[in-house]
Amino acid sequence: MDILFLLIPLSVLLVLAVMGVFAWAVKSGQFDDLEREGERILWSNDGGVDGNQPRL
Repeated sequence: MDILFLLIPLSVLLVLAVMGVFAWAVKSGQFDDLEREGERILWSNDGGVDGNQPRL
């Protein structure tokens, strides 16, 4: 029963930390345009494999 006095405040702190990180991500625009990042891979204009990279 004594462990609850430790686990409950720690879990509350963990939840507050997760909510803070999520609020920061939303406020900084991390979730603004989800479609563009998915399509960026398909419409890449790079020249292919870099000359320094080994071919597999």
